[in-house]
Amino acid sequence: MEAIASITTRTLTRSCPVRVRINQACIASSSQSQPQPQWRHRRGFQTSAKLWKEVQAQRSASKVYASADEAVADIQSGSTVLSAGFGLCGTAETIIKAMHKRGPSSLHSLTAVSNNAGTAIGGGLSPLVESGQVTKAICSFLGGNKSLEKKYLTGEVAIELTPQGTLAEKLRCGGAGIPAFFTPTGVNTRIQTGEIPIKLKGDQIIEPGKPRETRIFDGRVYNMETAIKGDVAVLRAHKVDEAGNCQFRYTTKSFAPLMAKAAKIAIVEAEHIVPLGELKPDDIDLPGVFIDRIVQATEDKTIEIKKLRDPNADPEAEAKDNPALQRRNRIAKRASKELKPGMYVNLGVGMPTLAADFLPPNSNVWIQSENGIMGMGPYPTSEELDADIINAGKETVTLVTGASTFDSSDSFGMIRGGHINVSMLGALQVGANGDLANYMIPGKVFKGMGGAMDLVSNPDATKIVVLTDHVDKNGRPKVVQNVSLPLTGARVASTIITDLCVFQVDREKGELTLTELTPGVELEEVKQKTGAKFNVAEGLKEMEQ
Repeated sequence: MEAIASITTRTLTRSCPVRVRINQACIASSSQSQPQPQWRHRRGFQTSAKLWKEVQAQRSASKVYASADEAVADIQSGSTVLSAGFGLCGTAETIIKAMHKRGPSSLHSLTAVSNNAGTAIGGGLSPLVESGQVTKAICSFLGGNKSLEKKYLTGEVAIELTPQGTLAEKLRCGGAGIPAFFTPTGVNTRIQTGEIPIKLKGDQIIEPGKPRETRIFDGRVYNMETAIKGDVAVLRAHKVDEAGNCQFRYTTKSFAPLMAKAAKIAIVEAEHIVPLGELKPDDIDLPGVFIDRIVQATEDKTIEIKKLRDPNADPEAEAKDNPALQRRNRIAKRASKELKPGMYVNLGVGMPTLAADFLPPNSNVWIQSENGIMGMGPYPTSEELDADIINAGKETVTLVTGASTFDSSDSFGMIRGGHINVSMLGALQVGANGDLANYMIPGKVFKGMGGAMDLVSNPDATKIVVLTDHVDKNGRPKVVQNVSLPLTGARVASTIITDLCVFQVDREKGELTLTELTPGVELEEVKQKTGAKFNVAEGLKEMEQ
């Protein structure tokens, strides 16, 4: 087992978007080798009992279509479309372009299910959202997609925010014939109470959220979530054989297998369509039984956030004339002390990611990214750049020796199941009892919770460490007695690390204890800038560096 060395995460370049061209020679040779499709013998969207035998017979016909236009020609308005991908990694750009080409007069009123419904730079579902063909999105994260946020706030698009791990499990159950399940994710939040409106028009709630039924197991409350099934799934794979067997590369598999299984019709665009037998049984990530239509991918891949590293960079030297970066590094350096050899850890987007910079060489700490990586490495050099390897922030990264990749159901299973030792997250507010808020400011910020609610769903098994500036940009305390913003999780944080100090949290008693002070910071300053009562440890010491 190779240990993860100290990870330098400094950015040399950041360009949005980056196009990755497909080898056209491979496309030509692949498509020429395919049998000619028999269009009238394809599986369609009508699956009534009367047509069942006919449908089964149709499945024996060739699955390879001459074009994406042909493959999407019979998708009906009002359909639920499951769109695979994470950010722009693994999205079915060729198929989505064909759906957009049909226009809103031919294809409209779509419900799109995706981790994020398009991006701030376009791509993914963005064309269908912009054209008005998508009228409802079930997703976990909007991020910086201001266009979609505006459409939600003005009532043009309904949005059903769903925690990322719950979204994955809803899809998994939809494909496995399981109608509902119970999960700890979202308990004691607005997910449970249904207080996040699905559709707004200004200040008016047109469609309220859906309160969850709850049940107690082993003394703990769980939310009931129902499965998601789709009319059509669109996904992208690296290689697909004529039987529909699929092979994915790295993090492109995050939602793809789950969505293919949960849909009546699954359409895959293949970077390479290969003859039957070229993919060995151990090479196949998704069996062909779940795929109905195959088209050649013709659209280039897009790298949403390209980040490169300088192998010779010194994080602390770079921050010499940058007080804000010095502050962030101070927090991250202290956070790295929480990570012990052999641990499996998840580092959230933003400041938590920087903690990896300060791990010693051969630290033997395994970093998980919830989009499907165990053994995440640093940002790549230009030579190492791969569009199919990204982290939860959609940034390009690398994999260490011994790393593995998997779909989102497995990823969140290991998170909820308590197999991750430590999870680090940022905060908008954190309470004296360990309450955490980090995804929404009503009326101001509407980004979505992504995987955060899942990451804090099992705080007895996974230690939750919160990294945050002590005050916000307006000087208001972020460590408060009672959290006023929508909760990510209730009584979840065990340790709070700020630029001024370290607090330990007694989640049962709802009490804070100050255990460390940053060098040069006086106790009185912490008292003035903290919006919560706290105890002072007898052995109060300087913050570990």
